[in-house]
Amino acid sequence: MLVLGHGDQAMDFRTILAPIGVTHLEKDLKNAIALGQAAEAHLTVLVVAMAAPPPIGGFGEVVSAAWLEEREGDLTKLADAVQIAKASLEQSGLSYDVQDLYTEYAWADEDIAQHALYADLVLVGAQAAADFQFTKRIIDGALFQSPTALLFNPADQPATIAPRSVLVAWNSRMEAARAVRQALPLLKTAEEVHVTMIDPVERASSNGEEPGADVAAYLARHGVSVSVDVLSSQGKGVAQMLAQHAVDVRADLVVMGAYGHSRFREFVFGGVTRTMLETAKLPVFWGH
Repeated sequence: MLVLGHGDQAMDFRTILAPIGVTHLEKDLKNAIALGQAAEAHLTVLVVAMAAPPPIGGFGEVVSAAWLEEREGDLTKLADAVQIAKASLEQSGLSYDVQDLYTEYAWADEDIAQHALYADLVLVGAQAAADFQFTKRIIDGALFQSPTALLFNPADQPATIAPRSVLVAWNSRMEAARAVRQALPLLKTAEEVHVTMIDPVERASSNGEEPGADVAAYLARHGVSVSVDVLSSQGKGVAQMLAQHAVDVRADLVVMGAYGHSRFREFVFGGVTRTMLETAKLPVFWGH
């Protein structure tokens, strides 16, 4: 279980956005409140309901009537969920606001991105994490269409901004560098930070003559207790190696860059990013 903590560095996360599906409310709201309290942050809860697309084709009148009835039911559930969230937050002692979002899957990423513009950190809870399509929209929007970092927590316990041991997945690329910069408030509180590289190539244009030395020096200047772990994949996948090393160093958190490429109007995750999204057992802090 991750230990919740209060620290000066926690103050860097002043506003936390928690998009929570209307069917994911109880556990994810509870854990979002716990994180907000630990960070002493303002918590924005965005309660999200996904609308079915409007009917197309024959039998339009009958189908449209059924679709409108379904829509009314969705809006009622959304309003009820908002009231439940407000009642819980009123008892939390937090600075908070609750917003609702009724959208379609096709547009959810853009809608969520608009809300993420005004947050320091976006939190994805365990129930949302188990819903891949919902999480995909959050990541497409919050991470790839806003400047805000994302904390993905598939575990049942609340996430924390005061981890003891952190694994940083490093490959000398811009996305990884941005993730490290965005995660600095967490890294400064950690007892140990393991900059981890899998099969790095030693050349001046990428990792330098001593892979990991540059980023380790950068972190050390910020007061981070850091070590560099260079690993051989031995034919295994990068995500598998990172997951195993996280166990070996007893990491509470993984920090890594998120990678994707635009296809039509949505992002498709790169291999390691998608594998971590689907298999992660502990919180992942993603920057892009």
